[in-house]
Amino acid sequence: MSRELSAANYCCCLAPPRSCAFCRIFLSFFHVFHLRSIPFLCKTAIHSSSYHSFYSITCTAATMLGSLTSNTTAGDGGGSEGSAGSCHQHDSNLHPAAGPIFSSFPARQLLIHCADLVHRGDLLASDRAVTLLLSAANAGADDATDRLVRQFCRALSLRIAGRPAAAASSAAYFLFNQIAPFLRFAHLTANQAILEAVAGRRRIHILDLDAHHGLQWPPLLQAIATAGGRPPSVRITGAGSDFETLRRTGDRLTAFARSFHLDFDFRPLLLLPKHRPHRPTTLDQLHLDHTETMAVNCVLFLHKLQKEEELLSFLTTLKAINPAVVTVAEREMPPASDVSPNSIHQFAAAVEYYSAMFESLEATLPPSSRERSEVEHSWLGREIQTVVAGREVHRWSERWEIAMRTVGFRNIPPSRFAVSQGKMLLRLHYPAEGYEMEVVKEGFCFLGWKNKPLFSVSSWH
Repeated sequence: MSRELSAANYCCCLAPPRSCAFCRIFLSFFHVFHLRSIPFLCKTAIHSSSYHSFYSITCTAATMLGSLTSNTTAGDGGGSEGSAGSCHQHDSNLHPAAGPIFSSFPARQLLIHCADLVHRGDLLASDRAVTLLLSAANAGADDATDRLVRQFCRALSLRIAGRPAAAASSAAYFLFNQIAPFLRFAHLTANQAILEAVAGRRRIHILDLDAHHGLQWPPLLQAIATAGGRPPSVRITGAGSDFETLRRTGDRLTAFARSFHLDFDFRPLLLLPKHRPHRPTTLDQLHLDHTETMAVNCVLFLHKLQKEEELLSFLTTLKAINPAVVTVAEREMPPASDVSPNSIHQFAAAVEYYSAMFESLEATLPPSSRERSEVEHSWLGREIQTVVAGREVHRWSERWEIAMRTVGFRNIPPSRFAVSQGKMLLRLHYPAEGYEMEVVKEGFCFLGWKNKPLFSVSSWH
């Protein structure tokens, strides 16, 4: 017998004593929305196993949340049928296949409903809802969706409590660079664009606006040093918020360049939270030399400029430097009608994005991988906390294109060699089926998972 997943098609069930933990969790979850009596799907088969056919419960939960949370003022007893003490058996063929603790779509919907409570300022209800959803995820099968829900619940909890995101982990950054192709793909593609733009120049100056630990630069320095003939001099100005990290990065890169007898200089540029690089006083610290060929590297940087006027002001200043190339690499968030950092649309886009990211890591590494767990918790988890806190806003690649063209930059299409390098990187080091690279006519290189773009790389001059 076919039944729609709606409140009218189910009897009233208030979690009988023998009900499983997950039935009680979701019943309590609905009580967050002040529903004292709700129709709820219940099967006797579920109570013999916590995981059996839980897909039907989550589908019902997501559907009912969407329809009922908009009418929470209807009263405690309105619209319900049956008695609180009865529980009918339902068609056992409604959802014959057993599923994971969460199906991906219902889990995302429940997260978005929790976030909506936070955005509306109902902190008491949102805190209880997040706690209950986290409990369900902790009791799950520990698949990619369960782990995704846990990270978003923790991020929402931090926002509700007004606590900051966790500190960045260097070890997690190195692991992410090692086990996932995204950073390596961005570095490789950006380096090739820089190498081609500065070919034949005698003095090269690279401004790296998010230097981190400088992992991007050894391959480029080696390529410049071994290109044949007398190598040019290279200066890198590495920007970041931690001077000691920048100093150590400079020492490592200097030692590496010396091993190839390359004339090299590294200068740190400290950018404090209120010291944005779009300000002319900051760019004055670059000590520009008209005899140098300038390249600007913006890998995972532009999204930190949240306001549109701030972004355009910064890009206008970059244009005035007249660089030979500007490389841009960013996460490819789905488009949303409202891209303000605190919007529910931005939250939904982040859930969709990181869902694909977690699935890709699960397919790449075994379930018992400690490396994957560390990356998800300490690196991707921190990214999620930052997005949920409203400290960053990510944009679709079309928005970067509009901003770059608005201030006068023109796109540089990737060379055939750059494209072949990217494809070889995936083929040799990340053979899991699902990673895909695509180049569009606008000159963007995309790296994604199963037809879903996750990173974009582009070059401009």
